[in-house]
Amino acid sequence: MSSLPPWLANLLPIVILLGAISLVLARLPKVELGHTDAFRRRRFFNWFPLGMTYAFLYMGRYNVNEATSAMKGHTSNADFGTIFFWGTLVYGFAFLINGPLTDKLGGRKTILLSAAGSSVANVLMGTVVYKVLTEGWQPPGGIVGSLSFLYAVNMYFQSFGAVSIVKVNAAWFHVRERGQLGGVFGILISLGVYFAYDWSRIIAKAAPTYWVFFVPAAVLAAFVLLDFFVIRDTPSQTGHPDFDTQDASSGDQGKNLGVFDVLVKMLTNRAIIIIMLVEFCSGFMRNAIMQWYPKFARATGIGETFVASNWGMLLCVAGITGGMFAGVISDRVFDSRRGPVSAVLYAGMSLGAVAALFLLKSPALGWTVIFMSLCVIGVHGMLSGTASMDFGGKKNAGLAVGIIDGAVYAGTALQSLLLGRILPAGDVAKDPGNWGNWPLAMLPLSFGGLLLATRVWNARPQPKAGTAAPAVATAQTVSAPRTGTEG
Repeated sequence: MSSLPPWLANLLPIVILLGAISLVLARLPKVELGHTDAFRRRRFFNWFPLGMTYAFLYMGRYNVNEATSAMKGHTSNADFGTIFFWGTLVYGFAFLINGPLTDKLGGRKTILLSAAGSSVANVLMGTVVYKVLTEGWQPPGGIVGSLSFLYAVNMYFQSFGAVSIVKVNAAWFHVRERGQLGGVFGILISLGVYFAYDWSRIIAKAAPTYWVFFVPAAVLAAFVLLDFFVIRDTPSQTGHPDFDTQDASSGDQGKNLGVFDVLVKMLTNRAIIIIMLVEFCSGFMRNAIMQWYPKFARATGIGETFVASNWGMLLCVAGITGGMFAGVISDRVFDSRRGPVSAVLYAGMSLGAVAALFLLKSPALGWTVIFMSLCVIGVHGMLSGTASMDFGGKKNAGLAVGIIDGAVYAGTALQSLLLGRILPAGDVAKDPGNWGNWPLAMLPLSFGGLLLATRVWNARPQPKAGTAAPAVATAQTVSAPRTGTEG
């Protein structure tokens, strides 16, 4: 593939993998729920542009990593940690507003708001970088202060993304279909990571750094237009009948509760609390891997290895594989339970974190963190993308995913602040042996996530039996693992 353009050489393995996965899924026995072919076609044209919007939101989110690396002499690793910390902190708390708002307005309106707001924020960040690099301008608060503020604005709008995609899909997918949907969620995340890292790197090499912000802004603006005409919140809005999805809202014909009442019910639900804690660990682990391995590779001079040079593509392949593995075995092996899959994947992450301690000076480190990425993206798809939908139900999916995704970004903010300060900088960072704090910081979170995941081994949402039922499903069982399935 050396004669191909770099972007095509990286895209080709992803396309081949997606084709292979599509072929395998097409040959699996169908979950028969009475959907017509026309319904399935219309559902595809609903979730696919929605999902691609989410993927490009990722490009407009993680592009700041490549941009700060490309701006040599203007920003350091610690500066990146500061910028990313403020953005993720805002993202983590935004669910208090955006979760209930998505439940009220519907996912269609909020995905439009998300893409439009992120597009404008990326234009503003690109403009700041343009003026700094071409005019020597000193923005208010310096470049770190200005980018921190604008990145926080970007992340506020970004926080609508996952909430919106889960809110819309909750009305279109039955519980028994959602494991594979969680795998698709992982694919979308993986494509977004690929766009953010590899495409941003290609853009930064081919054009001035500010285009790393302008390009995703333009793509997101185009998706605002497409989504406006294509996405609908429910099947009935497209002429197809709505149906019982058998999630936490199933059978609940009572009046909608207030945001505070729903929030209290969710935060007193043991399954949701444990899922939040698992996803806190996932947020720390995911970004400790994704954000800092490229920094490690550049600092230590191993940036030209295959893994470092193809980071986005390999993350994408790993995420697609992990997401679909998790989704298929959740529905086909574990009877649509999300906890067992998460525990298996966390075991893999824990082994990877231990191995990384001893591989800092070895090329095998790159493949180890790729394997860990496979595991963490699979967990994230199962819990933020699927369990939130199951336990929140159609009525409260926005608030449920907001709470769970908020926990993810609380973990992300912690790793950004912590690693930005404990990892080496300058000449000291050139020695891989000085990066031992990196895997050491991941060890307690990986083993903690594993232990917590075993506590929701049998957790499953319970449909309501009558109109007086509470707004949030309780877990069928939240306990240590045991054999057998429960009806």
